[in-house]
Amino acid sequence: MRWDSLRLTDEPPSAVRGRVPLLPRGAVTRTFDTPAFRGITFHEVTARSALNKVPEASRVPFRWTVNPYRGCSHACVYCFARKTHEYLDLDAGHDFDSQIVVKTNVGEVLRRELAAPSWRGEHVAMGTNVDCYQRAEGRYRLMPAILTALTDAANPFSILTKGALILRDLPLLAAAAEVSDVSAAVSIGFLDEEVWRRVEPGTPPPARRLEVVARLTEAGIPTGVLMAPVLPFLTDSEEQLEATVAAVAAAGARYLTPIVLHLRPGAREWWQAWLRRERPDLVDRYEALYGNRSYAPAAYTAQIAACVRGLAARYGVGRSGAVRRRNGSPRPGATRAVRRPQPSPGSCEGQLSLL
Repeated sequence: MRWDSLRLTDEPPSAVRGRVPLLPRGAVTRTFDTPAFRGITFHEVTARSALNKVPEASRVPFRWTVNPYRGCSHACVYCFARKTHEYLDLDAGHDFDSQIVVKTNVGEVLRRELAAPSWRGEHVAMGTNVDCYQRAEGRYRLMPAILTALTDAANPFSILTKGALILRDLPLLAAAAEVSDVSAAVSIGFLDEEVWRRVEPGTPPPARRLEVVARLTEAGIPTGVLMAPVLPFLTDSEEQLEATVAAVAAAGARYLTPIVLHLRPGAREWWQAWLRRERPDLVDRYEALYGNRSYAPAAYTAQIAACVRGLAARYGVGRSGAVRRRNGSPRPGATRAVRRPQPSPGSCEGQLSLL
């Protein structure tokens, strides 16, 4: 049901950008006239459930997620989750960046679900759809209640983020790591600041995210890096890949996983519009590489993976041993295999032939 009459702002409906989404009765809309939130509309809803079951066909190593927000002010042009905003009668472009759904009671609901006799204490992943530490979290502070509920239930969880705001909750993460398996991953696809400003305008800069990796690691939280996305023809040169891998190694990441840009429906159209506007010289090259597919050719992704794998071995990514508690004792079951240099060369010479 449309609920524009519930708007809590002095501005008339026509003054708020974007369409009005389809959300439950009782939802409330707010805008904040501050630099950090100007142009963004927040739709506050009460969630009926917090735990989301991942479809069995999905190729991910977890079955349950918690998503306190829908839409993301990080505004990453390539974000694969854009299509999900269309389910709310919003568009996958500007609305995804500026119309943010906030599940104000998610922590309370999660605590109730974790206490249910039917819950088996399975791993819960966060940040896998939109970032739970996007700017909205600075105002709504939903994550502390979520983390506390998971800790009290001794429930294992992981967090994927681009947001430096996760450091605010470092004491809560450390407390959770004392009673269960807790890990984090930070998304850092590249270091190029010009590309960052153009395709990830709402995120902390890559250098700041590297600091997040270092701080989490120093605090005893096992933290890796998703080198995602690698952007063909923009961030995939040998020099760029090596610079990123070297910086990730220096930050102390326990692992590094490269992921080449996915162009699923919703993200594809927004990315193609960005290319036509900002890099028209690359439109034909992307068409040749992707065609009508969501993924780059297997040969290209394999070359990127081999290059990054060799560089990771050369720079020593993941050479630390047992994951330990903050008191210095090993956490049961948390010993990670030590990654050793491989006999393959550390450079990418000859590997990126498709480029």
